[in-house]
Amino acid sequence: MNSQERTSLDRTFNALADPTRRAILVRLARGPATVGELAEPFAMSLPAISRHLKVLAEAAMIHNQRDGKRRRCQLRPEVLGTARDWLDFHRRFWSASFDRLDAHLKTRRTETNS
Repeated sequence: MNSQERTSLDRTFNALADPTRRAILVRLARGPATVGELAEPFAMSLPAISRHLKVLAEAAMIHNQRDGKRRRCQLRPEVLGTARDWLDFHRRFWSASFDRLDAHLKTRRTETNS
């Protein structure tokens, strides 16, 4: 993984670290929405929501587009693929490591009991 991919992955996980941003992504998974629509379920100001959207946009997880006086946001799900691939690699690595450890411990237990 090169430094640009690491930076992208860092931004993705930073964006996912906040529950408000995760909720925004869940909403956007149903389809595009305006900033006002995204702000409705939250007890926070529009500028606060805009800061969350800025983090998501900087992580390239959403795309903002002007629609007259409104800003319309849309999910870019392909960006989550990079995070999924990273997690899958580490899941496979650790699962294999634990399987080897388990086999080793069972062998040792059998040798000790003999």
